[in-house]
This record gives sequence, C-alpha cells and structure tokens, in this order.
Amino acid sequence: MTLDDLRVFVAVCRAGSLSAVARELGCTQSAVSQHVKRLERETGVGLLERQPRGVVPTQAGRVLEAAAAQGIAGLDLALRRLRELVEGERGSVRVATGATTVRHFMSDAVVAFRQRHPDISLEFRTESSSRGCFDALADSDLDLAWITLGPPVRGIEQRPVMDLPWVLAVRSGDPLADRPQVTAADLEGLRLIRLPPNSASAAHLDAACARLGVRFAYDTSVADWDTALLLAELGLGRAVVPALPGLDVPGKGGGLRLVPLPAVPPLTVGWAVRRWDALSPAARAFADTVLDSCRRNAGPLASLSEPPDPPDPTDPPGTSETAPGPRPRVRTVPGQRT
Repeated sequence: MTLDDLRVFVAVCRAGSLSAVARELGCTQSAVSQHVKRLERETGVGLLERQPRGVVPTQAGRVLEAAAAQGIAGLDLALRRLRELVEGERGSVRVATGATTVRHFMSDAVVAFRQRHPDISLEFRTESSSRGCFDALADSDLDLAWITLGPPVRGIEQRPVMDLPWVLAVRSGDPLADRPQVTAADLEGLRLIRLPPNSASAAHLDAACARLGVRFAYDTSVADWDTALLLAELGLGRAVVPALPGLDVPGKGGGLRLVPLPAVPPLTVGWAVRRWDALSPAARAFADTVLDSCRRNAGPLASLSEPPDPPDPTDPPGTSETAPGPRPRVRTVPGQRT
C-alpha cells in the first residue's frame, strides 16, 4: 500500500469513475485499476462497486476513503508548512471562493493584505457551490474557502463571519418597490429569478420559505447573485437575494429597489478550513484582514455575541445602525482576532 495508491483511490471515490481519474492523471484506466486492486489485496475487502455509470465505494471503501483523505490532507499541509519554513516569509495563501465573493467580501482585504505582505501571493480558485469548496479543501492544498454555512461536514471546520439579511430586489415602479418591507404573504405566488439550484443560498431560501408556507414560481435562473440583481434592475423579474456588503438601498433616482424581507432568517457566510489551528500565519492573517474589512463595510453593527461597537468616526454619514435598509451583521469568530 503506497501513498500513490491511496491518492488514486480517493480520487476515484470522488470522481465516481476510473476513466475520469485516468484522464486527469494522464495514464491508462488499467493503471488506475491496479492501484485499487493493490489496496483490495492488502485490505482483503472489496473497496469499489461497479455500476452502470461508473463506480461507488463499498461500505469498507467509504471507511478507507475518509481516513485516507484526512491523512493525505494533513500530510500535504505539513509538507507545505515545511516549504514555508524554508522560504521564510515568502509563500502563498490559497482560497476557494464563489463567483462574486472577492468583489463583495474581499476586494478591500486583498489590497490591504498585499500592502502588508508583498512577498506572499494570493491564489483564488472559483467554485460554483459550498459543496465544491468543501471538496476542494479536502482534495488539494487550499488553505481557506469562503462559503455559505450549512450542516456539519466531516473533516471541515466552519467559522461564521457575517449574517446577511434577505431583500426583495425589484425595479423602480414595481408595485412592491416602495414598501418599507415585505412579508412572507407578499411573496406567495410571485414569479422570481431563481438562484443557482445547487447553491447553499438557494437551499436556505427554499427551506425557510417552505417553513413559512410560501411557494415561488420561477421565470429564469442565474449563476450568481449579481446577475439576479442586474436582471431585476432591468425589469426582467424579481429576485430574493442576500443584502451584500456595500449594497445599500438605492435612492429614489435609482432603477433598483431592495425591500427588506425580515421574515426569512439571515444567510450566514464565513470560512471553511480543514483545521483552524493548523492554518499558516499568512492564511490566518488573510482571514483576519477579511474579517476587518467586513466589519468596516458593514458599518458599526453589533456582533451577534457582543455589545455594539462604538461608532467609527471615519465612517461616512448614513452607515449607523439606524440608517434605513438592511445591512449585513458581522459575527465575532471564536479563535480569530477581532
């Protein structure tokens, strides 16, 4: 049993296909199969079950996959830390994000981090869902992933950073545009622009509305929140989206209205890591920088676990807690500098 055997086996379990892994590794399907057969000979149990479309791990295979994936991730992390010790302050921070994450949550933080740590490179990998971010963390040497928090995932720590209230985005002139807020009853039967069906945000919204007894119809679907907002501004539909940092309710002259939707519980976003206490100093510094940036962009809001912060004299007018419109709330992350 070799480390290569275990790496290939984990890849096959994740891909569900011997041929897909062979293409990725640039080898033959027979070579991939030999890695698996060697593990089966040494463990004495069948590890894969062949199906009409690919393969799935057996019960024994799932046990080995979980242990191997965790061990490989830890070993890769240790090897990277050793390289960083040799290189000193040089190195990199690798982050998995969604399509619009950097724009809304990290743009200021990226600039500030590069100014403070010019010798450390930032590498971003775009994933289409939180599930994709979890898989990327498990399968590679990524440090951090920005996700919509959800149920526990084995081998992954999730750390909340912000709570995002929901809003109904409509074009100016829409019958709901001038409401101070909308209720669950106002949403019943509305035709909406659908959020990405495989996203955690869509699942959160659907589950919350189901508990409220609200059902939507959909005109179209989009790949990200920004596209939903653009279509709503163009008058091509209505959208229920999170209130993103810096996305204030426009003035009367704007073409888009964001109407608060307090009945739906806020969406929590933050970090996913393999082990928070194993992060490199550079990765932890970047996570801290993002948190600081989120606090500034959200205004002097109370964290969910502490008394309100005093107003920041550098904040522009209209960013106080009494300002109109829904604003993100910043959480205090346990174990992280605030």
